[in-house]
Amino acid sequence: MSVPAASPLLPSTTERVPQQTDPAINERITQQTEANVEAYSADRRLIDVRLEELDGEWDIERILEANAAAVSLIGLTLARFVSRRWFLLPAAVAAFLLQHAVQGWCPPVPLFRRLGIRTQREIDEERYALKAMRGDFSAANAGSSSARDVLRAVRS
Repeated sequence: MSVPAASPLLPSTTERVPQQTDPAINERITQQTEANVEAYSADRRLIDVRLEELDGEWDIERILEANAAAVSLIGLTLARFVSRRWFLLPAAVAAFLLQHAVQGWCPPVPLFRRLGIRTQREIDEERYALKAMRGDFSAANAGSSSARDVLRAVRS
């Protein structure tokens, strides 16, 4: 099964939100991630606490999904009890979700990014940097470990 190459109209899944975000905001998120790694790297116990926090952090996709579901339910409720015109609200939400799936942009994305909401890839960058500083990947030395050992180290 071949995967189509990314195009300007269809950016890669991992890059679509950052490509649609103001570069200054991307830079601020990157700097915050670096500051987090620096702050927590001093003590192994702090790294463990931060890794637990990262496990609970919602990425932008999850926040968009929850936001879209809430707005759609509100629109459906208003359409049922107030006016049928409110059916336009969930229809608009569906259209914007499709646009987000394809291009990585929809109206709430700039707001959420300004609030510092990260992509899963940005969260994982912090997670794996902290794990590397903790020494989790020592069993996965390049060239000397099997694929199974490397994957086990990454999954831990």
